[in-house]
Amino acid sequence: MNIVILDGYTENPGDLSWEGFETLGRVTVYDRTPFADGSDEIVRRAKGAEIVITNKTPLAAQTLAALAPELRYIGVLATGYNVVDAAAAKEQGVPVCNIPTYGTTAVAQFAMALLLELCHHVGAHSRSVKQGDWSRCPDFCYWNAPLIELAGKTFGVVGYGRIGRATAKLAAAFGMEVLAYDALAPGDDTARMVTLNELFAKSDVISLHCPLFPETQGMINRESIAKMKDGVLLINTSRGPLVVEEDLAAALAEGKVAGAGLDVLSAEPARAENPLLRQENCLITPHIAWAPKESRRRLMDIAVENLRAFLNGAPQNVVNP
Repeated sequence: MNIVILDGYTENPGDLSWEGFETLGRVTVYDRTPFADGSDEIVRRAKGAEIVITNKTPLAAQTLAALAPELRYIGVLATGYNVVDAAAAKEQGVPVCNIPTYGTTAVAQFAMALLLELCHHVGAHSRSVKQGDWSRCPDFCYWNAPLIELAGKTFGVVGYGRIGRATAKLAAAFGMEVLAYDALAPGDDTARMVTLNELFAKSDVISLHCPLFPETQGMINRESIAKMKDGVLLINTSRGPLVVEEDLAAALAEGKVAGAGLDVLSAEPARAENPLLRQENCLITPHIAWAPKESRRRLMDIAVENLRAFLNGAPQNVVNP
């Protein structure tokens, strides 16, 4: 069994092992596979492989056709699988399997880390102290930005799946009232389900945890921001295109949105022209909410189990059945 991993570095920069895959076949791992100039290098590396594993290296229809007839299985080292033309793979009889549940705890924790940084500016205050500001201060303490206490405030969760629920529990533990909106998911004892407009109007903090669909793309825009409280805080650890970035940048500049914590952008890596890069009250991290070692180890284990299940004739986590 010939297994090719096209871009393994992000999942495993050297602190994990590919041993699980190696028990299932002969493994070739590439840290990265260039694709900006087309799919030639992808085809060159993956041609002849029965199993192709990708994270962000795209597998378009023409690439999949070039890998036929040997290609039998595609594994995605992520939850999102839009880098693969899943419909074209289905036409070729090739299942595409993703990793749906590995990062729930990590992403919920990171959402709260962004929120706490917006509330306390821990990094900025630490840098200030190291620059000598405390040593020169005439008072026993100081703060360079308003500090915010979360207890008693309202936390709005947009998208009440696994990660949304886990984040809601953390917010409740801080003493926040939790509202949630989801078109399909039921409520629970942690959150009160409301309409999206009610959530926008009543929340002091809004955290996005919904998938990217045509109906959710650009849901945070000039019109929806206008419905929010003045001084609202926005957290996005889900998908960058949920937000119209020009509209959010304008709201941050005006103070309508007091601060934003974003782990995702509409184009990644960040482009120099992105207006959010110029906003002092906007935290941007490089899509790392999923990336603690513990989370990546779970991802690896599930990816191996996905492949083993396929080889045993019972594929799991198939996104193109």
